[in-house]
Amino acid sequence: MAIKKSELYSSLWKSCDELRGGMDASQYKDYVLVLLFVKYVSDKYAGVTDALIEVPEGGGFQDIVALKGQKDIGDGINKIITNLAEANDLKGVIDVADFNDADKLGKGKEMQDRLSNLVAIFETPALNFSKNRADGDDILGDAYEYLMRNFATQSGKSKGQFYTPAEVSRVISQVIGVNSARSQSQTIYDPTCGSGSLLLKSADEAERGLTIYGQEMDNATRALARMNMILHGHPTAEIWQDNTLSSPYFKDADGSLKTFDFAVANPPFSSKAWSNGLNPAKDEFQRFDGFGIPPAKNGDYAFLLHMVRSLKSNGKGAIILPHGVLFRGNAEAEIRKNLICKGIIKGIIGLPPNLFYGTGIPACIIVLDKENAENRQGIFMIDASKGFVKDGNKNRLREQDIHKIVDVLNKQLEVAKYSRMVTVEEIAGNDYNLNIPRYIDSQEEEDIQDIEAHLFGGIPKRDIEALKDYWQVYPTLQQELFEAADRPGYLMLKIPGSEVKACIFAHPEFISYGKDIQAVFETWQEKHTPLLKAIKPGDKPKAIIHALSEDLLQGFIGKSLIDKYDVYQHLMTYWVESMKDDVYILVEDGWKAELKAVKKGKVTDFICELIPKELVINRYFPDEKAKIEQLELAKETITRQKEEIEEEYSGEEGILDCLKNDKGKITKGNLQDRVMILKNEIKESVLYSKELKKYAHAIKKDFAAVHWSKGINDEAFQELDVIYDYLILIDKESDCDNAIKEAQTALDKKVIKKYGDMTEDEIKTLVVDDKWMPTLRQAIASEMDRISQRLTLRIQELAERYDTPLPQLTSKVEELTSKVEAHLQRMEMVWN
Repeated sequence: MAIKKSELYSSLWKSCDELRGGMDASQYKDYVLVLLFVKYVSDKYAGVTDALIEVPEGGGFQDIVALKGQKDIGDGINKIITNLAEANDLKGVIDVADFNDADKLGKGKEMQDRLSNLVAIFETPALNFSKNRADGDDILGDAYEYLMRNFATQSGKSKGQFYTPAEVSRVISQVIGVNSARSQSQTIYDPTCGSGSLLLKSADEAERGLTIYGQEMDNATRALARMNMILHGHPTAEIWQDNTLSSPYFKDADGSLKTFDFAVANPPFSSKAWSNGLNPAKDEFQRFDGFGIPPAKNGDYAFLLHMVRSLKSNGKGAIILPHGVLFRGNAEAEIRKNLICKGIIKGIIGLPPNLFYGTGIPACIIVLDKENAENRQGIFMIDASKGFVKDGNKNRLREQDIHKIVDVLNKQLEVAKYSRMVTVEEIAGNDYNLNIPRYIDSQEEEDIQDIEAHLFGGIPKRDIEALKDYWQVYPTLQQELFEAADRPGYLMLKIPGSEVKACIFAHPEFISYGKDIQAVFETWQEKHTPLLKAIKPGDKPKAIIHALSEDLLQGFIGKSLIDKYDVYQHLMTYWVESMKDDVYILVEDGWKAELKAVKKGKVTDFICELIPKELVINRYFPDEKAKIEQLELAKETITRQKEEIEEEYSGEEGILDCLKNDKGKITKGNLQDRVMILKNEIKESVLYSKELKKYAHAIKKDFAAVHWSKGINDEAFQELDVIYDYLILIDKESDCDNAIKEAQTALDKKVIKKYGDMTEDEIKTLVVDDKWMPTLRQAIASEMDRISQRLTLRIQELAERYDTPLPQLTSKVEELTSKVEAHLQRMEMVWN
């Protein structure tokens, strides 16, 4: 049975719990990722002749498994990894972490247990890479990405620079046009490649592949990158360890820098030691010729100019840098001017703050393109700083943010307050300052207060006309909501503000527009339902969601009021949260409704990951569901009656207050104990008579039949009356509980049997028609609620703002002031 990928990745991250304590995340990632690497190559290549990776005897994951529970497990793992490294020229790559380090892993039994538990997690059958396709849909790629993101999050500000967020990497890969690559022989280069995540995301965009080159200064991080390349199906990628600026490794035969078709980079921001080992004035690679030498204590432009020099004459690249490179003066201003004048900068994308793990400052992507640079007349700018979602202590680009950035830049779409083409002439007029706010005003328009409206009432007509996007879709709604005021330029609301939303929802044009939006979704649903029901083992989940999402996006192009990217985000959010797991199950196991046992305390329940039992109940057992709901409603009624008695007879010296246990609950046992006490008190009193016998006899027959005559007022009898009423309700509540449990058990049996009898067509109906589509339909419908809500709130805001003119307020103040003064005078007379 396939395991949900989200559960698998979560369990891998929990494996890190075995390592926490002796080291931080920047260190234990080396252990976890090495084990993941050994597991992968063992599953995929062990016993395979002429494999890309040789798994020698005594150098595979099963050899590590054999060490579980042994005292020398740490030393044994080191030897196995060494054997694998030596057989594949991976010395210094996979043998960096010491599995026998007592300072980090504990001594004796502690290390033995810790490593044994860690190995057991990777031994799970669900983590099997033998059929890994390395095509972006495999378990491994997503698992590695998940781990790297979490390692970067946990590693802290100074140690998280090995990882570029996948969302930013995807933006870069798509804006430099990697998808235009036509041959594996074309090249891509990252001079500061870190763990290789940016390189890999970019290479994934090329259908026919690319030849990958990368250089990284930190040896441990270079090892991560090397493993990353192998794990993702790029074992021939060249990843070199050294200082890119002082000792660039990739060169042509004549000693000049090698040039590439594509280049990407996320270098360390504002490096102060960038020139160590380098004399910039005599740079043998001429990287600064014609541009200028960067400041001695800031290496941002050093990395950018290295990239420029490393691109072919028609090469394309993108680099992530802090915003300061856009406007800082002196030497950097001169470099910036030369880059602009040479036409090398194609675009600039301003990103949200706090995206990156090594820094919280806002950054930008500078898109470079040497092709036809001499004829470039402008730079396309995007202010994407407001498009993100909070994700823990970081910000993250959403799917809709990624898509919008890529669409707008690649198609050169000018969007108000978001993007525009800025001419070189305009930039020159600003002294070649590229600070984005100079060219794109992304601030929300100020909501101007109207003094005349505050003085004399009425809503300014210009504020209503500012809602023109709504009036274009609902042309007669404005006339239904507003009428002319007693002077030109002002309007009055025809209805109370509290009725605005209802008026909008009931308006024929709003209803018609809602049907139009629903029709767009239904067209999409009709097209894609057969395709979804045709999913089969071996299909690629990412290709499936790409087709679904792109078609949905296209369907909402040109629809007023609704942002197509908001609609797109609904689908992508549902994909990540639920649908993705379902599709992965289907492409591994096919259309099967398999149950698995889940232990909940002392009770074992059965669930189906693909089809929740609620869906089965709703379609096949609605009567049984309705019966249980009626019983639960009856129980709720009894519970409310109990609460009413508790409220009346609890509190200070209340009858029930003294019967509560330590947790503040009234128990049946406490009530029965109190009954015995009260009976004994009554027996000892003069009231022990035929009335008591009649009372006791009635109790034995039927609690509900007990009635007291008005003449009995003794406190003991009154207390008994309350307690017996409460006991009746307790028994009724218990009867309801038993009936609910019995009905639920009978229903569960029917549901489990139905799972076993379910046909493939029934499974497809439940998954596609009952699970996926209703959820997406509801998400799209929520956009209509947002539209009406925005319009309603704005109209109500304006109506409330100018509802009471200043003269009325002044008059009211004077009236209240007079009342207060009169009251004070009366108080003064009393005091005197």
